[in-house]
Amino acid sequence: MKKRIVRITAALCAAALLAGCGSISSKDGGYYTTEAAAQESYNYDSAAGSVDSGLVPENAAEAATDETAQKIIYNASLSMESTDFDTTREALMTAVEANGAWLESTSLYGTEKDHDRTADYTVRVPVGSYRAFLAAVGDAGSVLNISESAENITSSYIDVQARLSALEAQRDRLNALADQAETTADLLEIESQLSDVQYQLENYTRQLRSMDQQVSYSTVDIYLREVATLTPTGVTFGERIADAFGGGWDAFVGFLQGLVIALVYLWPVLLIAVVVVFILRKVWKKRPRKEKLPKPAQTPPPAEYPVKPGDEPKPKY
Repeated sequence: MKKRIVRITAALCAAALLAGCGSISSKDGGYYTTEAAAQESYNYDSAAGSVDSGLVPENAAEAATDETAQKIIYNASLSMESTDFDTTREALMTAVEANGAWLESTSLYGTEKDHDRTADYTVRVPVGSYRAFLAAVGDAGSVLNISESAENITSSYIDVQARLSALEAQRDRLNALADQAETTADLLEIESQLSDVQYQLENYTRQLRSMDQQVSYSTVDIYLREVATLTPTGVTFGERIADAFGGGWDAFVGFLQGLVIALVYLWPVLLIAVVVVFILRKVWKKRPRKEKLPKPAQTPPPAEYPVKPGDEPKPKY
């Protein structure tokens, strides 16, 4: 019996050591990429128009499903504005539906009355429709800037696959040992090991599924702002100076209008202030004035007596 337990324990240890091969550093079910991410950012200096990706290749959809291809996650972030907020929003939603994408999150701020609405969208786009979706977004409004990033997770993906293969082999060996167990204690020990292996299998399977989804579906963040006039892009220095003068005059007129509106709002306070000042002036005028006392007459200084001849002081030697 002791020899049987020793053999089972040795088999379990060997299986655990074999499963450790090809393991990756993990924490809380996450994964860490071992290759630096390729990133690219640029400004889009034109009015509404198509936006082309500078990172995603034409065959990105085939590469996402090919097991031997590089596993790359593509992300993009756009900032845009529009004078017709509702029309632009509808165009964006149409682009989402037309390209097989879906909204992961959305936020709306501001009111239509104040014309200060903004919207934040996080869209998950199939990598095969990534370029077409960016072009449709560019046609929907005025794109101010766009940034893209590409993260290569091939190494992490291969490591997770190796870990899954090792765990599956360990599970098969433990099942074989469970069939050969002769005592209840041996069977319970093997089932405990099987439970741990199964938990790790499920954990790494979720990680692999998450990687596949991120590779297959790119993330595009869109910020949309409602404006009265579009921000000029690609203008000359003289045009910028003219816009600055026009903006300064508009700001001055807006200040005067705001001041008049504020005075209209505050007319009760101003009326009360005028009444208070009028009463204080009346009260001040009715107060008795203090009589001024006459100044005391000044006595002339005593006249100096003339010096008689012979009374001059004698010099001392």
